[in-house]
Amino acid sequence: MKRLFLLFFFLNIVLAVNAQKFMTKNGFIGFFSHTSMEDVKGDNNQVVGALDISTGEMVFQALNKSFHFDRALMEEHFNENYIESDKYPKSVFKGKITNLSSVDFSKNGIYNVTVEGDLTIHDVTNKISTKGTLEVISGGINANSKFNIVPEDYKISIPGVVREKINKNLEVTVTMKYTPIANK
Repeated sequence: MKRLFLLFFFLNIVLAVNAQKFMTKNGFIGFFSHTSMEDVKGDNNQVVGALDISTGEMVFQALNKSFHFDRALMEEHFNENYIESDKYPKSVFKGKITNLSSVDFSKNGIYNVTVEGDLTIHDVTNKISTKGTLEVISGGINANSKFNIVPEDYKISIPGVVREKINKNLEVTVTMKYTPIANK
């Protein structure tokens, strides 16, 4: 009977820990550049992400070749000349919600959060801090954020010929629809 109680006790701990973790396999990252000459927009709907609500840790990873553009030539230039997808196949963010105590995961609602972490693009890692929201809903959590990056900060060279067509700051949009990791 004592062994059965201990087994039940540890099983509940494992299930409770798993209930703290959420993930997505089809998150969204998009970037946008507007100039008077041209708009450049790349979207990726195949972003893998995870969120641990017990620690506030989050991570997401995007395959660079999964970014799509309105024009095939833009996509080709992005993959071959700028991001060099064959050499640098993925971009990764690893960070943490710094004000986790302001989110009540037991109550549906929208909560303002601050996230800090390391963003790696083109094999260059920079610290970022951004504001966003977590929306707690039945069966999941939606995370949203917008922030700006400078391509040169990630050693992404943009030739002078097209430099006027790309804004120096790219607006990045992140949308993750997390669901609980299933207990096994």
